[in-house]
Amino acid sequence: MTDTEAQHTTKDLFVVFGGRVIDTRGRDFADPRKMDVCGFFESREQAVDAWRAASQKHVDDAFTKYVIVKVW
Repeated sequence: MTDTEAQHTTKDLFVVFGGRVIDTRGRDFADPRKMDVCGFFESREQAVDAWRAASQKHVDDAFTKYVIVKVW
């Protein structure tokens, strides 16, 4: 593989974010401006680790939810 081909290799990108939700069964966030963005990750495993750490910090608050979204 040449350097040019390596630059065009597609990588996955995941974002982990969360915040207060209106309904514990739903996915509508109460105030998107106050959401906590944990970061962007190149592998699902890294994203799951970040999601698990953030979720664990709020384990006693049913109205705080963290999610993983695959950007591309």
